[in-house]
Amino acid sequence: MPRSTEFRATSTHPVDAVFAAMIDRQILSDRLAVMGGPGAGILEYEKVGEGAKYRVKHGIDAQHLPGVVKTVVGNDGIQIERDETWTRAGDGYDGTVGVALPGLPARASGVMRLSPVGTGSELVVRVDVSVNVPIIGGKIEETVGKEIVRLLEMETDYTLSRL
Repeated sequence: MPRSTEFRATSTHPVDAVFAAMIDRQILSDRLAVMGGPGAGILEYEKVGEGAKYRVKHGIDAQHLPGVVKTVVGNDGIQIERDETWTRAGDGYDGTVGVALPGLPARASGVMRLSPVGTGSELVVRVDVSVNVPIIGGKIEETVGKEIVRLLEMETDYTLSRL
């Protein structure tokens, strides 16, 4: 059974400025270079109307993985491919995200919303993580969910620092 995770962040910056930074190809590339891990980069990128669609790759070295995850992946680390699609929706932006871990029995998908809040903005990300491993799958889902929140915190801090 998938495990749900939610991330929420607010900013004093207006929604359009935050969105422009979030989908800026150079900022995205710089962010991956700083925190994307081994083999990180932009695999595909396309501006679509007032939105964007892109696929990025992250790498996590085995030494940075929790023990329960290492029981499944071994000492090779993991590669993560993430697809995001963003579109204008009313006074904000809606997005979808899909996460694949090639060669592993795990996946994640979710929805995102960037909305105006007062003179600032709020990003809300809801992700469902599913790991098909008997007995320890739930523990891995929990661990992956925590790692997703940690990654989103770092990415958001980085992106907002560029405004």
